Amino acid sequence: MISIDQIKQLREETGVSPVEIKKALAEAGGDIAKAKELLRIWGKSLANKKTSKETADGLIDYYIHPNAKTGVLLDIRCETDFVAKSPEFKNLAHEICLQIAASKPLFVSENDIPEAFLDGEVKIYKEQIANSGKPENLVAQILEGKIKKYKESISLLAQPWIKDDSKTIKGLIEDTVAKVGENIEVKHFVRYEI
Repeated sequence: MISIDQIKQLREETGVSPVEIKKALAEAGGDIAKAKELLRIWGKSLANKKTSKETADGLIDYYIHPNAKTGVLLDIRCETDFVAKSPEFKNLAHEICLQIAASKPLFVSENDIPEAFLDGEVKIYKEQIANSGKPENLVAQILEGKIKKYKESISLLAQPWIKDDSKTIKGLIEDTVAKVGENIEVKHFVRYEI
């Protein structure tokens, strides 16, 4: 039997609608942990469906570090004005601003990195590995691994979240998409530092 207290608890923890919570609890046989996991899975599939929708609304958020030497401007979009004004969306924007200030990404996603930008890094890594005496196939794997790690470190969406490194920024956005039910997209950001 599903109780109101279970629904309230999951509502507070996830922000998902009571109807969805009730479905998840019913499918999980009243087990809150299983219901929470189901909501996460459903949220991921919802996020995948939502990525095709146009993000015509949103907000510009900012963060100025207390020492007044680091600042961030963020252009983050959603589908409607209603979600743009929601506390969940505003909180997400703030968390992403903090991430940008702390982790210094250069691009929104790995797809935004120009090949010419990576060429310099590839040359550096090749020189580092060249005289290692390792077999050619191993050298190629090492090079590929170093480039992948470098791309992840300079891409906002691939970075581990500074408050919970088990989650990436992309995962954080997907969690918010599951809560608000709309596509969310980071369009652009600028990080200033003195």
